[in-house]
Amino acid sequence: MKITCENCQATLKIPENKISEGRSATFKCPKCKESILVGEHAEDEKPDEKQHSPDTGAPDRDTKDDDMEFDFEDSIPDEYEPPDKTFEFIEDEGKTALICESDQKNRNIIKPVLDFMEYHITVVDSVRDAIRNIRYHTFDIIIFNENFGTKDPDKNGILIYLSRIPMSTRRNIFAIMITERFNTLDNMMTLDKSVDMIINIENMDEFEKILEHGLSANNIFYRLYMEELKNAGRI
Repeated sequence: MKITCENCQATLKIPENKISEGRSATFKCPKCKESILVGEHAEDEKPDEKQHSPDTGAPDRDTKDDDMEFDFEDSIPDEYEPPDKTFEFIEDEGKTALICESDQKNRNIIKPVLDFMEYHITVVDSVRDAIRNIRYHTFDIIIFNENFGTKDPDKNGILIYLSRIPMSTRRNIFAIMITERFNTLDNMMTLDKSVDMIINIENMDEFEKILEHGLSANNIFYRLYMEELKNAGRI
């Protein structure tokens, strides 16, 4: 869905499935910060002005094992207004990334690389916050540590949630899992975990090179995939 901010005239986009039929939602324009009301009856409603504390991107406490008790069916209230830095609205061709990593050292490696690649970045401190963000926006890249928010990496809440996303949406997300257990670019475990790339924590110093390799291979794969669909008359 494409919309125009009435205040600054920026052209923005938001996935149509993020607003329930017959409902409306309030968001912030990422350029001028004015509230924008989107959805049915938007013209008849007045957006609520809400204040949000800035997201510093740094954890202020130990991450809890919240994925063990997170209700994946828990709905977000209609009046829920995500913080500005979730970038629900981005300019055309803008790229977004979500970082789910508690280790500040790894954050300090990941974020500058994504900044240089001109991604709009959201950093979260809990699985609950991560899933709320994913529900409101289809991120181009999601990077998560297999131990993020859990003591059992096989029950990682983000991994579970990604496995439940419809394939039409999931194929637009490049999911990267940081792990201590598996080798970097282990294709068998990448398939087993239903992610797009695995990076062993011992190889984080080479994160930029590994990421560029993974994105390049992914782009080639989907270009060929789309060409095959087109040749088969399915698109």
